[in-house]
Amino acid sequence: MVILGSVPLAEKALISRLRRTARRRNANLVIGIGDDCAAIRLPAGEQALVTTDFSLEGIHFRRKWHPPEVVGHRCLTRGLSDIAAMGGKPIAAFLSLALPRSVSQHWVDGFLTGFLALADEFKVSLAGGDTAESPAGILADIIVLGSVPQGKAILRSGARPGDRIYVTGELGGASAALQELFARHKMRPQDFPRHFHPVPRIRVGQFLREKRLASAMIDLSDGLSTDLGHICEESGVGAEIFAPAIPRAVSGKGGTEVDLRQALHGGDDYELLFVASRNKTVPRRIARVPVTLIGRVTRRKRILLMNENGVGSELKPQGWEHFRK
Repeated sequence: MVILGSVPLAEKALISRLRRTARRRNANLVIGIGDDCAAIRLPAGEQALVTTDFSLEGIHFRRKWHPPEVVGHRCLTRGLSDIAAMGGKPIAAFLSLALPRSVSQHWVDGFLTGFLALADEFKVSLAGGDTAESPAGILADIIVLGSVPQGKAILRSGARPGDRIYVTGELGGASAALQELFARHKMRPQDFPRHFHPVPRIRVGQFLREKRLASAMIDLSDGLSTDLGHICEESGVGAEIFAPAIPRAVSGKGGTEVDLRQALHGGDDYELLFVASRNKTVPRRIARVPVTLIGRVTRRKRILLMNENGVGSELKPQGWEHFRK
């Protein structure tokens, strides 16, 4: 039996609804949805930051596990977190949605509710995108445009031997939630907020850039071991990480601390990993977010995990990687 409204609106009607909902969130958007291209004004003296990310059903979310509002929130978080890692300010987002006929308009509306609620929080305008029919699962492709003062973006390549390594927040909470979902296939989102409602650290990234504290930075989307490897590779350095110092998330109904493996290799935390000169004083909290010193940059091009006795073992990247066997 076909239920009225059980499939998405026709493309023209869906775009019309998007246009009504996606009101302008900042003055930089000159022309939004309705023309072939958006027109966006960059602040004087700033350069553009552009990032893109997929959210794929079956890879990044499952409809039976994740409410549509959560999927929308997480979709935009992925792009905003990249802007945060460069110390930038988000301006506009472009969303392309491919939807199978089996998806209800109610699901689409829920997705947009979660997406636009986060956009409102950071004054990000939904400036355009695309819609299409998918032969299988849902695909959401997000592009986020941001800005940063000319030449001031924080790169992955700025780490130097002797620098200190820091992380924001706590790690492993999203990974613990995923493990619970695979085991039980159902949970209360409020017990695992870092998985269902991750917070992009936009304000932390801007603070680190404005105060000239971070010399290199990356967001923790693929896991500490993997993302630290990216900084080391781009900077031509190594690192020593102190296992007891790594801040582990407390999650689940009973408030259990996640294990070290989840904190090291679990992805989707969307915290910031950054390095700063040992001569810089880094606050213990930035924008109310805890900041923890977890290690140091070394000349030797390998990453060591140090135990409480100061004994090190090689830390290999074991976070998320597409196409890995």
